[in-house]
Amino acid sequence: MKAAAIIPAGGSGSRMGLDIPKQFVALAGKPVIIHTLQAFEAAGPLSEIILVVPEEHFSYAVSLLAGAGLEKIKRVVVGGRTRQDSVKAGLAALSDDIELVLVHDGARPLVSGRLIAACLEAAAKYGAALAALPVKDTLKEAAGHTILKTVDRASLWQAQTPQAAHVSLLKEAFDLARQRGFIGTDEASLLEHAAVEVHLVDGEERNIKITRPEDLQLAEALLMSDRKSSPQTAEVRIGHGYDAHRLVEGRRLILGGVEIPFAKGLQGHSDADVLTHALCDAVLGALGAGDIGRHFPDSDPRFKGIDSLQLLTRVVELADRQGLRLGNADVTVIAERPKLAPHFESMRRKLAEVCRVAPHAINLKGTTTEKMGFAGREEGIAAHAVVLLTKAASQPPSV
Repeated sequence: MKAAAIIPAGGSGSRMGLDIPKQFVALAGKPVIIHTLQAFEAAGPLSEIILVVPEEHFSYAVSLLAGAGLEKIKRVVVGGRTRQDSVKAGLAALSDDIELVLVHDGARPLVSGRLIAACLEAAAKYGAALAALPVKDTLKEAAGHTILKTVDRASLWQAQTPQAAHVSLLKEAFDLARQRGFIGTDEASLLEHAAVEVHLVDGEERNIKITRPEDLQLAEALLMSDRKSSPQTAEVRIGHGYDAHRLVEGRRLILGGVEIPFAKGLQGHSDADVLTHALCDAVLGALGAGDIGRHFPDSDPRFKGIDSLQLLTRVVELADRQGLRLGNADVTVIAERPKLAPHFESMRRKLAEVCRVAPHAINLKGTTTEKMGFAGREEGIAAHAVVLLTKAASQPPSV
């Protein structure tokens, strides 16, 4: 039976205290959602993957997938207000010949191929299935902070994902829920509401959902443990970049792809974005590929006035061809004026989109030289950048 996966990735990250959704937070050098998608990409029985994301993060999600080598992702679709709406949108995007579908939380990045296969097999046999763990702890029913009684845990299970079903059964369950105004907590609850029996598959303790900061720490520890026990270890590259440009009148001031209101701009063959140039040089340094002048010489008219984010795009593609991706970057801009802090968030987002990472992975800082040197005299602006590139020897290249 042809099978597909729907990955709803609509978390907000509010419980993690972050300004980005949890599915885009960096985990061991790449976004959580990329870990999740790579697990399903490697799952042999699947024909296609549908990723469902919030509308406001659609463009960013698409940019993350560029060059990720995830060939089974057929569509990225916009989700709805609730998980139920988002999964319904994913169902509508499935190819007509798909007979079995898995639904899996985008924030469960450590799902195994064994569990994916077991859920599919059970759904093919019984009609519907979900991964779950028997409840181990003693459960108490309470009113406020007062215990009313101890709940018998013998028949209780803790639901996980994947949750799998015949496409026809799940669509019927969604239609019935719409007719009756029923809102389920997961796909299994919709199937139960439609009187469909759901078979339990033994889940996995490590199949955790990233919800709180400590979940991210646990996932990091589990991945580090995997790497230590693996005969193949991750390759790590470090690079440093530095650039400086003179301030002159009659030029726009562009830093990190953002135009900064100021009386002067930076002089150069391109847009003279000194921040982005330093970042390019750092990545090239980590690759052992020389510097920005070698790849984009100022004698070449093709680069006259070019947006430096386009240069960074080419540098990131060069890294991708070597199977390397940006883990994180730390950039310091040295300028007496103007104040740059109000513009850093816009810069971070532009740079992160080009580098195919979450904004969290790009750190920007500004400093002065206390009026010393060319920067202190406002003759120019300089930038230093340090980057970490990673490549797991046992995995295909990722974004």
